[in-house]
Amino acid sequence: MKKLIKYLSFGLLSTLMTATPGLGAERISFFYPPFGEFSLSVESLELFAKEGKIDSELEFYASRANPQQLAQLRDLLQQRFNVTPTLVSQVTYSPIGQQVLQRLGELVLTDSRRNGFYALRGSLILAAADPKGLTVVNLLRKFPGENLRLNFTEGLRIVSDLSELLKKRDEVVGAVQKEAITEAANSTVDFSQQPDLRSPGKFGWDKKSLTLDDSSRDRRLPVDIYLPKAKSATSGDTPSPPFPLVVISHGIASDRYAFVYLAEHLASYGFAVAVLEHPGSNAERVQQYFAGLAAAPDAKEFINRPLDIKFLLNELQRLEKSDASLQGKLNFQQVGVIGHSFGGYTALALAGAKINTNQLRQDCNPDNTSSFNLSLILQCQAIELPQTDYQLADDRIKVALAINPIDSSIMGESEIRKIKIPIMLVAGSQDIFAPPVSEQIRPFTWLADSTKYLALVENATHFSAIAEPTPENDVLPVPPALLGPNRAAFYSYIKALSVAFLETHLLKRPEYASYLQPSYAKFISQAPLNLSFLQSQSNEKLIQVVNDSIPQLAKP
Repeated sequence: MKKLIKYLSFGLLSTLMTATPGLGAERISFFYPPFGEFSLSVESLELFAKEGKIDSELEFYASRANPQQLAQLRDLLQQRFNVTPTLVSQVTYSPIGQQVLQRLGELVLTDSRRNGFYALRGSLILAAADPKGLTVVNLLRKFPGENLRLNFTEGLRIVSDLSELLKKRDEVVGAVQKEAITEAANSTVDFSQQPDLRSPGKFGWDKKSLTLDDSSRDRRLPVDIYLPKAKSATSGDTPSPPFPLVVISHGIASDRYAFVYLAEHLASYGFAVAVLEHPGSNAERVQQYFAGLAAAPDAKEFINRPLDIKFLLNELQRLEKSDASLQGKLNFQQVGVIGHSFGGYTALALAGAKINTNQLRQDCNPDNTSSFNLSLILQCQAIELPQTDYQLADDRIKVALAINPIDSSIMGESEIRKIKIPIMLVAGSQDIFAPPVSEQIRPFTWLADSTKYLALVENATHFSAIAEPTPENDVLPVPPALLGPNRAAFYSYIKALSVAFLETHLLKRPEYASYLQPSYAKFISQAPLNLSFLQSQSNEKLIQVVNDSIPQLAKP
């Protein structure tokens, strides 16, 4: 997000630019009171993008930027986004895409100073269809009219709000880190002498794949089940069934392969793991949507996802009695759920938090257009759902671990407080899709049950927890800058903390509780993905810092 500020503050020139004479905008113009109107030709930007040369026209603006900002601007101008015109069309014509473009159109205006919504949509599609591909410069060359006008006053307001947001976010992250350091100082455990939960356990595993048909909802659920077994025929370590069961729920545009690393790790510690796909919002569905072959994921996914897992548990209970490969293998008295992003919401819904229509009405007012919380775009879809008392909780679920969950408006404080089972929330400080303060840190303070944990990973993004996609399931064209640092350290945190959490609270093994301490997080932390960890905090000063940040971080 800091890079975004630099782009915007550097004259807002990188926000979106223009095109060739007669075909698109020739100049970018903006009015900066009280100094008057300024402009810059697209040719100057294209020369800078292609050759790195700063002509006399660009020099006026470039002299006000440092070398790092100029390098970032050139990188942005050169970045080619590998998207098809069909994908761009599907996204920009979707309700979410139209909402984003409408907001962006308030900043990027047409020559007649009108909202640039239609001009942006058309130029995005045309640029994606051009052999040169979708780049900022090519987008500018497709923008209609002689001038692309930037709403500089609005741009400065955005920069100011964004700067304040980052300041408040950093204050909260700093407060969490300070609290974790203080608590860690009280520990006397020597973790170098303890088993390393980041390493595989003593068991191997078998994988069984199923496809479950829920005809009542027209849902086909692909499921992979990982069952613990002895590592070899000569191994003296043989797991004893029935095994505690952990269900893993992926995020939107993802699939059951995103957490294979975690499923295998948990199986090596004696857990049976069921990793399913949610057909209404998995990678295949989003891929079909981008290709124009299916509708966009809709609001019913907020209902269907928890119901998918309830159906999965019902079917596994049935199969456990009839399928020889599962018979006697699964313990339905010990069931936990782990979810990421939309899957994090799914886990919290199963844990007992309901959809909060009143909170959605408050946060999703169409006139409220200044929020920087991108997850609200998805959460606010739920306001379209028929108002009824959806029964999504499942009392078979005894613990829940939610990674980068979205929950602030879809559930809100009143529903999060109703969760009565052990919960662990995992946040990344650089997550711009499910912002950590609004979606994880503040909800952590709402949890009323004392058995709660917060893991905060500095510099981690929304994508740090998931396995790197293969070419077959790489659906979203995510810029490298949003992926964050090497994910290996994050994987190791999730492996260790999930084992400790499940062993302690699902299997009731207190000898693992020592790993659920800030001192253990400090022991395994690796820069730049620095790990901070809080247990059932009651620090009033931290709560105050979090609450004071919300008007800036999540203002609707």
